[in-house]
Amino acid sequence: MHLTPQERDRLVVASAADLARRRLARVARLGATEAAALIIDEAHEWAWDGLELDEVVRRAKQVLTVDQVLPGVPDMISHLQVDALFPAGSYLVDIVDPIVVEHDPEVSQGTPRELNVGRLRREATVRNEAPRTVRVTSHVDFSQLNPLLRIDGAPIEGWRLDIPAGSSVAWAPGQIRTVTLVRWNAQPEEGGKHDVA
Repeated sequence: MHLTPQERDRLVVASAADLARRRLARVARLGATEAAALIIDEAHEWAWDGLELDEVVRRAKQVLTVDQVLPGVPDMISHLQVDALFPAGSYLVDIVDPIVVEHDPEVSQGTPRELNVGRLRREATVRNEAPRTVRVTSHVDFSQLNPLLRIDGAPIEGWRLDIPAGSSVAWAPGQIRTVTLVRWNAQPEEGGKHDVA
């Protein structure tokens, strides 16, 4: 049987994921390789079953807890990317921090951090006209986006996504999503041009 390189890679991931499941069954902690393989394998299968891209990402972050992996593993696999086959085609599944480590001292003290304090915010509706998923990270100026991301509304130069640093938002092909933007500068520009509360 002839297998493409992608098919061979998929079988290797499935084999490592099976090893991870056997270890979890006997309550053994996972190393980075088998932990990543398990998350990627599950993402492949959810995509195959036809789940939405965002749902696949959401579920991928619930596959493992920090107690199921060896120390240091969450940092080693802090960003996974999966080229998964959905019913509509192959799309990139981008998973940031798939194993949540709840040890943020500011959060653990009961005071959640407020993002982008003092900055103006506005909403923008964005439509992906590209044939593939397009992902935008936290600190990309919206005037510099992929031109196939069509933005409705007022000018967007000097605005970025109002999300935590290092995170991102994805648009599947044809998807329309309304997002909150925040100004780069804490104070409005002189004359208030383009500033929308």
